[in-house]
Amino acid sequence: MPVNLSSRAALAAGLIGLVVIVSALVLQHGFGYAPCPLCLEQRWPYYIGVPIAFILAFIGDRLPRKVMAAALLLLAILFAYGCGLGIYQAGAEWEYWLGPANCAAGNIGSNPANVGGLLDAIDSSTVVSCTNPSLRILGLSLAGWNAIVMAVMVLISLKGALSAAKSG
Repeated sequence: MPVNLSSRAALAAGLIGLVVIVSALVLQHGFGYAPCPLCLEQRWPYYIGVPIAFILAFIGDRLPRKVMAAALLLLAILFAYGCGLGIYQAGAEWEYWLGPANCAAGNIGSNPANVGGLLDAIDSSTVVSCTNPSLRILGLSLAGWNAIVMAVMVLISLKGALSAAKSG
Protein backbone atom coordinates (compact mmCIF):
# COMPACT_ATOMS: atom_id res chain seq x y z
CA MET A 1 0.00 0.00 0.00
CA PRO A 2 1.33 3.47 -0.81
CA VAL A 3 2.90 5.28 2.12
CA ASN A 4 4.61 8.41 0.81
CA LEU A 5 2.90 11.51 -0.51
CA SER A 6 3.85 10.90 -4.13
CA SER A 7 2.41 7.37 -4.07
CA ARG A 8 -0.73 8.61 -2.31
CA ALA A 9 -1.10 11.33 -4.96
CA ALA A 10 -0.87 8.71 -7.71
CA LEU A 11 -3.44 6.55 -5.91
CA ALA A 12 -5.80 9.51 -5.48
CA ALA A 13 -5.50 10.45 -9.17
CA GLY A 14 -6.11 6.84 -10.17
CA LEU A 15 -9.17 6.46 -7.96
CA ILE A 16 -10.69 9.77 -9.09
CA GLY A 17 -10.05 8.89 -12.73
CA LEU A 18 -11.52 5.41 -12.30
CA VAL A 19 -14.73 6.80 -10.79
CA VAL A 20 -15.06 9.32 -13.63
CA ILE A 21 -14.48 6.88 -16.50
CA VAL A 22 -16.75 4.23 -14.97
CA SER A 23 -19.44 6.89 -14.54
CA ALA A 24 -19.08 7.95 -18.18
CA LEU A 25 -19.39 4.35 -19.34
CA VAL A 26 -22.45 3.79 -17.12
CA LEU A 27 -24.09 6.93 -18.52
CA GLN A 28 -23.37 5.71 -22.04
CA HIS A 29 -24.21 2.03 -21.79
CA GLY A 30 -26.64 2.05 -18.88
CA PHE A 31 -28.61 5.23 -19.55
CA GLY A 32 -28.16 5.71 -23.30
CA TYR A 33 -26.20 8.98 -23.32
CA ALA A 34 -24.28 8.63 -26.58
CA PRO A 35 -20.92 10.43 -26.55
CA CYS A 36 -19.76 12.71 -29.34
CA PRO A 37 -16.32 12.22 -30.91
CA LEU A 38 -14.80 14.93 -28.71
CA CYS A 39 -16.28 13.23 -25.62
CA LEU A 40 -14.64 9.99 -26.70
CA GLU A 41 -11.32 11.78 -27.17
CA GLN A 42 -11.59 13.17 -23.62
CA ARG A 43 -11.68 9.59 -22.32
CA TRP A 44 -8.19 8.74 -23.59
CA PRO A 45 -6.33 10.52 -20.77
CA TYR A 46 -8.34 8.36 -18.36
CA TYR A 47 -7.72 5.15 -20.32
CA ILE A 48 -3.98 5.86 -20.32
CA GLY A 49 -3.56 7.76 -17.07
CA VAL A 50 -5.59 5.65 -14.64
CA PRO A 51 -3.57 2.44 -15.10
CA ILE A 52 -0.31 4.42 -14.96
CA ALA A 53 -1.46 6.17 -11.78
CA PHE A 54 -2.28 2.83 -10.13
CA ILE A 55 1.07 1.37 -11.18
CA LEU A 56 2.86 4.41 -9.75
CA ALA A 57 0.80 4.17 -6.56
CA PHE A 58 1.87 0.61 -5.90
CA ILE A 59 5.47 0.56 -7.16
CA GLY A 60 6.33 4.20 -6.57
CA ASP A 61 8.01 3.49 -3.25
CA ARG A 62 10.54 1.30 -5.08
CA LEU A 63 11.27 3.81 -7.85
CA PRO A 64 14.05 6.36 -7.63
CA ARG A 65 12.49 9.66 -6.51
CA LYS A 66 13.52 11.44 -9.72
CA VAL A 67 11.81 8.76 -11.81
CA MET A 68 8.66 9.03 -9.69
CA ALA A 69 8.71 12.82 -9.98
CA ALA A 70 9.12 12.64 -13.76
CA ALA A 71 6.37 10.03 -14.11
CA LEU A 72 3.94 12.12 -12.06
CA LEU A 73 4.88 15.20 -14.06
CA LEU A 74 4.10 13.31 -17.29
CA LEU A 75 0.81 12.19 -15.76
CA ALA A 76 0.00 15.82 -14.93
CA ILE A 77 0.72 16.78 -18.56
CA LEU A 78 -1.60 14.01 -19.80
CA PHE A 79 -4.36 15.19 -17.46
CA ALA A 80 -3.75 18.80 -18.52
CA TYR A 81 -4.38 17.71 -22.12
CA GLY A 82 -7.70 16.19 -20.99
CA CYS A 83 -8.51 19.38 -19.09
CA GLY A 84 -7.81 21.42 -22.21
CA LEU A 85 -10.16 19.24 -24.26
CA GLY A 86 -12.88 19.69 -21.64
CA ILE A 87 -12.41 23.46 -21.62
CA TYR A 88 -12.47 23.55 -25.42
CA GLN A 89 -15.71 21.56 -25.63
CA ALA A 90 -17.41 23.40 -22.76
CA GLY A 91 -16.47 26.73 -24.36
CA ALA A 92 -17.93 25.59 -27.68
CA GLU A 93 -21.10 24.49 -25.89
CA TRP A 94 -21.45 27.95 -24.30
CA GLU A 95 -20.68 29.50 -27.73
CA TYR A 96 -17.53 31.27 -26.55
CA TRP A 97 -15.85 29.86 -29.67
CA LEU A 98 -16.64 27.50 -32.51
CA GLY A 99 -16.46 23.79 -31.94
CA PRO A 100 -14.93 21.39 -34.45
CA ALA A 101 -16.68 21.44 -37.81
CA ASN A 102 -16.76 17.65 -38.08
CA CYS A 103 -17.92 16.87 -34.56
CA ALA A 104 -20.98 14.72 -35.06
CA ALA A 105 -21.14 10.99 -35.11
CA GLY A 106 -23.82 8.54 -35.97
CA ASN A 107 -24.33 5.61 -33.65
CA ILE A 108 -25.26 2.92 -36.19
CA GLY A 109 -24.39 0.03 -33.90
CA SER A 110 -24.10 -2.76 -36.48
CA ASN A 111 -22.52 -3.58 -39.80
CA PRO A 112 -25.41 -3.78 -42.28
CA ALA A 113 -24.91 -6.40 -44.96
CA ASN A 114 -26.90 -4.67 -47.69
CA VAL A 115 -27.96 -1.19 -48.81
CA GLY A 116 -31.45 -1.56 -47.31
CA GLY A 117 -29.95 -2.52 -43.98
CA LEU A 118 -27.57 0.41 -44.19
CA LEU A 119 -30.43 2.83 -44.89
CA ASP A 120 -32.44 1.41 -41.98
CA ALA A 121 -29.39 1.74 -39.73
CA ILE A 122 -28.86 5.35 -40.82
CA ASP A 123 -32.53 6.16 -40.19
CA SER A 124 -32.34 4.74 -36.67
CA SER A 125 -28.93 6.22 -35.83
CA THR A 126 -28.39 9.00 -33.34
CA VAL A 127 -26.31 12.00 -34.34
CA VAL A 128 -24.43 13.47 -31.40
CA SER A 129 -23.18 17.05 -31.52
CA CYS A 130 -20.14 18.26 -29.62
CA THR A 131 -21.74 21.64 -29.00
CA ASN A 132 -25.19 20.61 -27.76
CA PRO A 133 -24.85 18.75 -24.44
CA SER A 134 -27.53 16.20 -23.70
CA LEU A 135 -26.93 16.35 -19.94
CA ARG A 136 -26.08 19.15 -17.53
CA ILE A 137 -25.42 18.62 -13.84
CA LEU A 138 -25.62 21.73 -11.64
CA GLY A 139 -25.50 23.83 -14.82
CA LEU A 140 -22.36 22.23 -16.25
CA SER A 141 -22.12 19.75 -19.08
CA LEU A 142 -20.05 16.62 -18.71
CA ALA A 143 -17.28 18.38 -20.66
CA GLY A 144 -17.27 21.16 -18.07
CA TRP A 145 -17.15 18.66 -15.22
CA ASN A 146 -14.39 16.80 -17.03
CA ALA A 147 -12.33 20.01 -17.19
CA ILE A 148 -12.77 20.54 -13.44
CA VAL A 149 -11.95 16.95 -12.50
CA MET A 150 -8.93 16.88 -14.80
CA ALA A 151 -7.68 20.16 -13.28
CA VAL A 152 -7.91 18.57 -9.83
CA MET A 153 -6.02 15.52 -11.11
CA VAL A 154 -3.34 17.81 -12.57
CA LEU A 155 -2.91 19.51 -9.20
CA ILE A 156 -2.76 16.20 -7.34
CA SER A 157 -0.18 14.81 -9.78
CA LEU A 158 1.92 17.99 -9.56
CA LYS A 159 1.82 17.91 -5.75
CA GLY A 160 2.99 14.30 -5.85
CA ALA A 161 5.74 15.14 -8.35
CA LEU A 162 6.94 18.03 -6.19
CA SER A 163 6.96 15.82 -3.12
CA ALA A 164 8.98 13.15 -4.93
CA ALA A 165 11.43 15.73 -6.27
CA LYS A 166 11.99 17.26 -2.81
CA SER A 167 12.56 13.91 -1.14
CA GLY A 168 15.18 12.79 -3.64
